[in-house]
Amino acid sequence: MKNELIRLLCQKSFKYTETPTFKLVSGRMSRFYVNCKPTTLSARGMFLTGHLMFSAMRDSGAAAVGGLTFGADPIAMATAFASELQGQPINAFSIRKTQKDHGIVKWIEGDIPAGEKVVVIDDVATTGGSTIKAIERAREEGLDVVRAIVLVDRQEGGMDNIRGQVPDATAIITRDELVACWKTLQTQS
Repeated sequence: MKNELIRLLCQKSFKYTETPTFKLVSGRMSRFYVNCKPTTLSARGMFLTGHLMFSAMRDSGAAAVGGLTFGADPIAMATAFASELQGQPINAFSIRKTQKDHGIVKWIEGDIPAGEKVVVIDDVATTGGSTIKAIERAREEGLDVVRAIVLVDRQEGGMDNIRGQVPDATAIITRDELVACWKTLQTQS
């Protein structure tokens, strides 16, 4: 499953150039661009991502999985769906970027009571900033963050920063794996 997901990410979500061409959120230029949404919102991508993410969190003791909207949302939903298919249901949740100002004012959507053990996820980690923001908000809402999992680690220090908040943090796929696949696909075409 992992190799198939790497290939799908290379086809739909990953760009690579020899010179820095892609502007990142930080304003820095990079040779790599990763936008997981075309993959995680595709039927096959959801299937692969959900099963791989569930496998990576299955032993965590967590009752729910989620992260900062929108990157984590399709992954959390796919993971919850895969967990039900495998007979070990966990719930999904979504953390807002801005706090809701009407109705019941809250940061998190989902049926997740305070004190619940959760896994915080993200689609891509560069500096780890959005994942750390999600971890902080989950904790502010009384959730017990037991693990953090990122779909793609750009290998630019983000995972180390995340581990500073949640020591049990891992990535499913690395930038190096994407580059290797991308180069293989280039030689085949």
